[in-house]
Amino acid sequence: MTSLAAACRWGILLVLGQAAALVLAEAGPRVSYQHLRAPASTAGWVALALLVVQAVIVGRALAPRVGIIRAWVRDEMPVAARWMLVAAFIATSAVASKEPVLWAAELLATTALQAVALGNIILLGFSWPAGKHRAVSAAPGPWRDPVAWGVAGGVLVVAAVLALLSYERHPHVPDEVAYLLQARYFADGRLWLPAPPAPLAFNLDLLHYEATRFYTPTPPGWPAVLALGVLAGVPWLVNPLLGAANVLLAHRVFVGTMELRTARLATVLLGSSPWFVFMSMNYMTHQATLCLALLAAVAVLRVREARVRHGGASPGTAISTFLGGLAIGAASIVRPLEGLAIALLLGCWSLPARWWTRWREVSAFVPSTLLALGAIVAGVLVRPYNTLMTGKASYFPIMAYIDKYYTAGSNDLGFGANRGLGWSGLDPFPGHGAIDVVINAALNLAALNQEWLGWATGSILVLLVVFALRRWSRTDTWHGVVVLTIVVVHSFYWFSGGPDFGARYWFLIIVSCAALTARGLVALDARLPGERDRAVRAGLVLVAAAWVTFVPWRAVDKYHRYRGMRPDIRALARDPGFGRGLVFIRGARHPDYASAAAYNPLDLTADTTLYAWDASPEARREALAVYPDRPVYFVDGPTVTKRGFEVVAGPLSVEQAGAFPRVP
Repeated sequence: MTSLAAACRWGILLVLGQAAALVLAEAGPRVSYQHLRAPASTAGWVALALLVVQAVIVGRALAPRVGIIRAWVRDEMPVAARWMLVAAFIATSAVASKEPVLWAAELLATTALQAVALGNIILLGFSWPAGKHRAVSAAPGPWRDPVAWGVAGGVLVVAAVLALLSYERHPHVPDEVAYLLQARYFADGRLWLPAPPAPLAFNLDLLHYEATRFYTPTPPGWPAVLALGVLAGVPWLVNPLLGAANVLLAHRVFVGTMELRTARLATVLLGSSPWFVFMSMNYMTHQATLCLALLAAVAVLRVREARVRHGGASPGTAISTFLGGLAIGAASIVRPLEGLAIALLLGCWSLPARWWTRWREVSAFVPSTLLALGAIVAGVLVRPYNTLMTGKASYFPIMAYIDKYYTAGSNDLGFGANRGLGWSGLDPFPGHGAIDVVINAALNLAALNQEWLGWATGSILVLLVVFALRRWSRTDTWHGVVVLTIVVVHSFYWFSGGPDFGARYWFLIIVSCAALTARGLVALDARLPGERDRAVRAGLVLVAAAWVTFVPWRAVDKYHRYRGMRPDIRALARDPGFGRGLVFIRGARHPDYASAAAYNPLDLTADTTLYAWDASPEARREALAVYPDRPVYFVDGPTVTKRGFEVVAGPLSVEQAGAFPRVP
């Protein structure tokens, strides 16, 4: 029986089941992947009981329809495609564990949870009342579609609110602390800062210290963009704005390569992705790289459209292609490896049809040449910067940093026993070889399945359906190539990206994920019996369920005070106020000192509050000798108090501060 009331009941059960599953999921604000945990509280046992009830209800209701479903799968999917979907469904349901037995047990449990949710959404689709399929009206123009602007506005508002409430306008990942510092001194018109007067007491991760200066060794592209936010006083708003812009740019690509209804669905899926929205909340580089990639893609798309309409590129499209090349070059200054991947993909996309037979037609290759020229012009700008920072145009600051503080060549691309920085908790095997490629891919696929859409069924199943149903188009094949290229290129790097913001090293695949998922839903609708739009509606219900459950859970459980970073020191600086005091932070370099050091002035001799790290007796003596006339305070960080920052002493004289006990 179909009725809207029945569909609503199945939707409510889906939401309750997903909420219960999240009660039993453990991610937390630590540097760790999401795993299931055994119920250890009343809430946990209630959640488990609810999941059992959901499984029983879904199983009983689905049993009479099993034959129909089996027959449909047999008729519509080849045997190999069925096994591909089953393997992907199981293998990506849980993150790999160190213990194979534990991993197998978790795979079994998480697969069961996803299967129940899948049965739940299938029943919702069966129950949805039949309705007339509405044709989409004529396109309002690729840049004037109200759907795209509505989604972009929603991303901007939600990401900004999350940046304020969940992220608290505060850097959390060590990279973000470094990016913000670099953006601040870029905004101040500097390329580096004078060496700190007490180096041991002002020591931070991802900073390169020399005799007369120190600087952030990361590529300068993203800090240069972030510096605009610093100048405007709102660096926390840069990524929300980029996220909104990327929705509009992606929509332009979708409209130019798919029919309007599917393009709009892909835009909605992109903007509703928890992965996309949380990446729009932080201070990381990835939205900037995606924006530059999409700018270049739109430029190439204009050339391809001009070839269809006019048989060749116009002067206007040629100029835009050169600008697109500049965007590719700029992307290489933000994330060099991703810049290479973008150049490979868009360089191929810009070539004329059957280019291998038209090599004598010089004019046909002008857009590709201009694209390459623009990429070179922008990309070489990093060479003078390298020369200023390291003395050698081809020697990147990050290479100098790794060579000094780790092992020479350990961060290079490629394979070998010397790859890796010794992060055993995130890089289980020394060096980089075939086993590391497999493990890194497994970690990222599981994270993608969790974070891409946040669906209770898993996020990547529908993405593969378009291929399983043998309904893919040339555009679908191209998106598959994009995904495969990004994955393969990053396989040459020793690190997977870790648990910070999902499979973040693969973030450039997110537009293709949206396109393929939308195409998968539309392909399902085209092959399902009865009225159309059941699969699309079911997908939108999954989106709504994720936003009711997964998004708020992730915002509170993981990203609020992530990695122990918290901005309490801002309030302490106002009340009671440290004035021009020297404030020693007691605790670990990260998160305790890093949280406070983010608020240090660029000039460490300025007549304002200075935050120093009470790292050792030598560090304290060094700082007290440099600042003998300042009142001294001691503040315990979160790893010491197990709460927030707390003032434990001050104001003290230099003599009193020298005798104050250190944290054991």
